Amino acid sequence: MLFHLFRTFLVLLVAGIVSADEPLFIYPEYYNNTQRDAFIYGTFPNDFVWGVATASYQIEGAWNVSGKGPSVWDTFTHEEGNIRDGNTGDVTCDSYHKYMDDVMLMADMGIPYYRFSLSWSRLLPDGTVNNSNPDGLRYYNALIDSLLDNNITPMVTLYHWDLPQALQDRGGWNNEDSIDWFNEYADYCFENFGDRVKFWITFNEPWVFIMYGYGDGQFAPGLDGGKAIRVYRVTHNVIRAHAHAWHTYDEIYREEQNGKIGITLNSDNYYPYNPKVALDVEAAERIRQFQVGWFAHPIFKNGDYPEVMKTRIAAKSEERGYPVSRLPEFTEEEKNFISGTSDFFGLNTYTSSSVIGTTVEANRPVSWETDLNVIPYKDRTWPTSGSSWLRPVPWGIRQLLNWVSSEYGNETEIYITENGVSTDDVFDLNDVSRTKYYTAYINEVLKAYKIDMVNVKGYVAWTLMDNFEWAAGFTERFGLHYVNFSDPSRPRIPKESTKTYSKIISDNGFPAEISGGSKHVSSVLLWACTLVLLITINYPG
Repeated sequence: MLFHLFRTFLVLLVAGIVSADEPLFIYPEYYNNTQRDAFIYGTFPNDFVWGVATASYQIEGAWNVSGKGPSVWDTFTHEEGNIRDGNTGDVTCDSYHKYMDDVMLMADMGIPYYRFSLSWSRLLPDGTVNNSNPDGLRYYNALIDSLLDNNITPMVTLYHWDLPQALQDRGGWNNEDSIDWFNEYADYCFENFGDRVKFWITFNEPWVFIMYGYGDGQFAPGLDGGKAIRVYRVTHNVIRAHAHAWHTYDEIYREEQNGKIGITLNSDNYYPYNPKVALDVEAAERIRQFQVGWFAHPIFKNGDYPEVMKTRIAAKSEERGYPVSRLPEFTEEEKNFISGTSDFFGLNTYTSSSVIGTTVEANRPVSWETDLNVIPYKDRTWPTSGSSWLRPVPWGIRQLLNWVSSEYGNETEIYITENGVSTDDVFDLNDVSRTKYYTAYINEVLKAYKIDMVNVKGYVAWTLMDNFEWAAGFTERFGLHYVNFSDPSRPRIPKESTKTYSKIISDNGFPAEISGGSKHVSSVLLWACTLVLLITINYPG
């Protein structure tokens, strides 16, 4: 009887110790579900890729220097009314002249990988290989060599939205010839940089530049009225262009250069507003397929569009009097050519959206949205940022990683190629919101890796420094470094978040040693459990 009481006492003691070790929440006032939001300790595998990202038009400036041709974004920003604050990317961070400053920022932070994009019109002013620019070649060779000299591995994006204006004048991505234009440009880059670049991304977020550039005109090249037909036709060309570039690398360069090549897609984490309502559950999956699956299903699955897209767009096209579906069809030969053309899944994600399903047919012009028939919703109780579309929801990235893994197979390597948060256009080096964001989001990636066994291979933060944020101009700041755009020298000043991200990289995650209290509790817990076990074995009565 005495030993029963003693054993009960020890069990209660252990329970008391466990309950006293309160879980840590990064956003306790918003997200405090112990099962979902509690911080965990642990590290990523030794070969995990850490990096920061930028894009050519957003940082380089020098828009008309040394033979560079104009891009669609040069044209778009020079037209009054297109950019929120009236600014352009003519100078922005001036990285064309200050690239060594950027390299030193990364070296100081201990950044192992740098994801940047090439300016197509800096290398090929009119977009064709018949007119190459030696200075563009010199610039990117110097940047790549400087990175490697400082033990920073380049990750190169071929297309981050800045199409040469000369090609747009010929129809841009709406012209089927764009497939060959892009393949020749990609081949030129592989030939000139592939001896040192081992990680290639063909397109960054094609959904964004297609929907906003060729659909409603919010982004360059500024074409509106295209959401019924043009966005589907442009996507058809972009997917085939990607596949051709992948095959060019695979058949001509891979054996000698020994790199990898893939595509980067973007998505919110979409989930049903009410998981008990079938309409919402179906709507959440439908928007995933209409946004991510639109590109990923052909590339990672079977060379063709998701069945839900084919069925719905065909039906809605017929309802509106179109003789054939507005969604183009791939030939069998094209399906075989496209399927399997990515060595990894590049994922850009920032926030989440709950989704409400509806059966009400909106009395609006036919478009991607009316084909989709859902209502995405941002919860107003979530924390805010400097961008109206971005509310931090850390657990969303874990859900999205699990969906990608489930949908496209756990053998598919996933690289998070962009993730970050904005602040308003103010001088604030103590960017607590960014520190919290990176800590919370990366910890959720760790859960996806350690707990859910998702095959996530890397994390790249957006972005190295404040830059030209597309149609928002300089009104939103995503940078780890502050840039004073009023100062001609464009000084870069580290924010507090640089220290946080540097430490996460140095620690390769969140090692348990830093959780002093938890480690101590674990030791006491282990001792107590051992004692109870010994007493039970030796005195079973």
